[in-house]
Amino acid sequence: MDKEKTACIRRLNDRFRRSGIGGDIFITPGIKELGDEGLKAVAAKVAGFDQFDHDIDPHGEHDFGAFDHEGRRIFWKIDYYAPDMMSGSEDPSDPRVTRRVLTIMLASEY
Repeated sequence: MDKEKTACIRRLNDRFRRSGIGGDIFITPGIKELGDEGLKAVAAKVAGFDQFDHDIDPHGEHDFGAFDHEGRRIFWKIDYYAPDMMSGSEDPSDPRVTRRVLTIMLASEY
């Protein structure tokens, strides 16, 4: 993928992760069990995540992150779907043909 498209995907992912605009957010049962305050804290950590390196973000798209919260390892992942949610997006750099899905989970639920 060319650098311009990758940069666009990264911007769209960062905006979505920080604002929720442009997609759907799902939490797993393990995250739900953290309660309202735990969920708010985890959501804030996902939104503010900035520890991207080659190991965690090899394609430079800011589509995955991992961190610890109260002794638990948390993963988050952004996937790209077609607007009908029936297949993958043809072009994740184009928001007209992409619906982003952010899933937040305990690492043990992966």
